[in-house]
Amino acid sequence: MSETALPALKMPMDAAAPIGIFDSGIGGLSVLRHVRSTLPGEQLIYFADSGYAPYGDKSEAQIIERSLTIAGFLVEQDVKALVVACNTATAAAIEAIRRHWPTLIVVGMEPGLKPAAQHSKSGVVGVLATRSTLASARFVALREQLMASGSTRFLPQACVGLVDQIEKGELHSPATAALIDRYVMPLIEQRADTLVLGCTHYPFVRTLIEASARQAGCVTPLIIDTGEAVTRQLQRLLQSRDVLAQDGVAGLIAYTTASSSTLSAALSNLLKLPAEIREIRSTTAADTIAGWS
Repeated sequence: MSETALPALKMPMDAAAPIGIFDSGIGGLSVLRHVRSTLPGEQLIYFADSGYAPYGDKSEAQIIERSLTIAGFLVEQDVKALVVACNTATAAAIEAIRRHWPTLIVVGMEPGLKPAAQHSKSGVVGVLATRSTLASARFVALREQLMASGSTRFLPQACVGLVDQIEKGELHSPATAALIDRYVMPLIEQRADTLVLGCTHYPFVRTLIEASARQAGCVTPLIIDTGEAVTRQLQRLLQSRDVLAQDGVAGLIAYTTASSSTLSAALSNLLKLPAEIREIRSTTAADTIAGWS
């Protein structure tokens, strides 16, 4: 979809308007969990693009196109803020989103390298992420900046296949544990004492990641999950625009490009949240937003 076909933002913003949150699948629910806890009065719209997951093996152009299209769909729902709850989409597309809707509050995921460098005692940090995130200019620039200004060594580890396991709901299976061991243990063997969860899916297998680190010899691994920091930034921006919801009963509507039953199960099992779920059966990334509504 060309950027010229995207909808315009409606102004002014209303404090009662919803907050849009999107991810390539269910991973962004780890961020939604923080938003719901910190901002209980806010109306939320969650978009799981599970029909196109994972984003980590897509080209940057594909990720930008998907992200702009989904952001446009959420803008049509009159959201007052947008959370790009996907590290891969943030790295590839957040600047394009901000360029098209410059007055919209847009918050994305940060890799968590800075807090990891500050807290690591060994000076070695493992970064678990998708290949696209690790290859992005945004990530590379931040890593090089921090390495030039300090003594921390960052070990990037692409976790191929892990998002697929989480999307299937295999959060505790032997296959998922074996995959995590393959990625985590070599990092610990290289003296990493801190692990950055560079994908919003990964907090849902945090217990397996910690167990793998302990098995490899790191008794108390420090895990960096930036979902809470992203929520604090969202709260600050809403307050600065005077559009923070002061009261009301929070609601949640969720959209998915895959099975509604899968997203319903994820919301129930992972967050214990009921939600109205709507399926969007789009066939290509170029589907028009009008056709989705």
